[in-house]
Amino acid sequence: MPSTGRSALRNTDVLVAGSGPAGLAAALFLAEQGVDCHLLEGPRERLRPPRILGVHPRAMELLRSLGLEEAIRALPSARALAGNSGVIAAESLAGHELGALDAKYVVDVDTDLSALSPTTWCLCDEAELEQVLRERAERLGVRLRPDAELVSFDRDGWGDDGIRAVVRDRATGDEHRIRACCLVDAGGTGGLVRERLGIGFEGRTLGHFVTVRFTADLTGELRGRRFIMAYVDNPGVRGSLMPLDNRADWLLHVRHDPELEPADSFTEERCADLVRAATGVPGLQPRIDSVSPWAGEARVAERFRSGQVFLAGDAAHMMPPSGGFDAGTGIIDAHNLAWKLVAVLDGWAHPDLLDSYDEERRPVCAATVEQAVLRARDRARLLAAYPDPADPELVQDPLVWLAARYRSSAVMPWDEGTLPGYGLWAAENDGRPGSRAPHLRVRHGGAEISVHDLFGRSLVLLTGPDNRPWREAVRSIGAELGTPVQLYGVGSDLEDLDDRWPELYGVTAQGAVLVRPDGVVAWRCTDAPIFTRTVLRAMTKRVLRLDRPPAEKGTP
Repeated sequence: MPSTGRSALRNTDVLVAGSGPAGLAAALFLAEQGVDCHLLEGPRERLRPPRILGVHPRAMELLRSLGLEEAIRALPSARALAGNSGVIAAESLAGHELGALDAKYVVDVDTDLSALSPTTWCLCDEAELEQVLRERAERLGVRLRPDAELVSFDRDGWGDDGIRAVVRDRATGDEHRIRACCLVDAGGTGGLVRERLGIGFEGRTLGHFVTVRFTADLTGELRGRRFIMAYVDNPGVRGSLMPLDNRADWLLHVRHDPELEPADSFTEERCADLVRAATGVPGLQPRIDSVSPWAGEARVAERFRSGQVFLAGDAAHMMPPSGGFDAGTGIIDAHNLAWKLVAVLDGWAHPDLLDSYDEERRPVCAATVEQAVLRARDRARLLAAYPDPADPELVQDPLVWLAARYRSSAVMPWDEGTLPGYGLWAAENDGRPGSRAPHLRVRHGGAEISVHDLFGRSLVLLTGPDNRPWREAVRSIGAELGTPVQLYGVGSDLEDLDDRWPELYGVTAQGAVLVRPDGVVAWRCTDAPIFTRTVLRAMTKRVLRLDRPPAEKGTP
């Protein structure tokens, strides 16, 4: 059995740097399973301007697993924007409408996805979402360090010593040391961790922008429309308008050349002129609430792990907002990493399992960044009213959200032929290893739930009703390996409300599917093998890397 890696010699198990959605989610997913966390909230200055986030269905599934879905949908911004959908182009808000984004790859936020997921897309203000996550983190015992930033760190290898970090309180200037088993940089160090480790951040800057947040009642100019974004194009301005409350709270994004138009040239008076041009209301007197410059980046770190240091969220990848993939991608990073850290820290997985974080997330994140770039380019087609079709490399939204396929040491190899699809995304999810477990409506304990509501804390073995050999195998393996495995029989423990279990998962009544805590299929067996215990034991050890020699102290 590998060393658990926990020790009273450290101040914390995991040190997380970055209080955006990815950093907060990482701390939450860890703390929810008993891992002690320090969260460095970092500088108050934001890397990004105020913005509305699109939390896509896969990210919402993961936040739902924390019991946060209702709280997020109850946010003021989420309630206000619950009926908004679509992207339009117009001369100005009050002016002539030029068209709407209508392409096969776009699936609007109000589309019925109930066959694919137990939840739906949610639009909300980033600051409001972060507050919900922060409050839950505090209740779970995460030690939040407002205004604390990472100054430096040393590594002593995996085990009792781990990370030795120097942290500075920005308010007082005081510095102190924190010892942790591992460090997760979720975008809260300004690249310090990547630089210290010599990790490249390859990619390009797509453009420079200024976001103006302003207040002005534009109910009349909206004319009852409830869009997500309106691209505006006229002699006075070319940019985009986003409603925050469908009335008076707005964002205006405009592109600029920082060499010709430095950020300080966007004075309150100039911003008011831009707002008047964008809204098409010459006499409007908007209140300019903030002016925030930012760069549109498309970058991916050359690796997501270096020993006991991990990159997630903005530290691992940056992408343009087109498509709304950004926040969700970081939340999925956090969840993928968290269950693996828990498994290693609690001793039911080998430390080599952590290699699969980079193996799985980096290719998917790189492909997602490219999809965001393609969507940004396609917006120009909307503004110019081009009749040309969209780029054939654009992948449909639901596939990017839900259909990523992992190839790594933590899933059994695909041995059933090549899946049709688009690179890393499967056109159809039939429960093969490496894919997200298909959504299945079931009744459990008298309540209707999704099978995804069963995932999160342990491995889950899904079987048919005729599962006695599998139950005996699970009990034996749990006792021998100390691995938490929950078994659910579809047709016995769970009532399949749509009678889709064999179809969705590709098994018979005697087969089984092993699902990881992050809801990813690790292995499936279409029928019960003769030596059920032996086979399940071997597959479990393979997935958790327990087939490797025991880790020695200091093993990274």
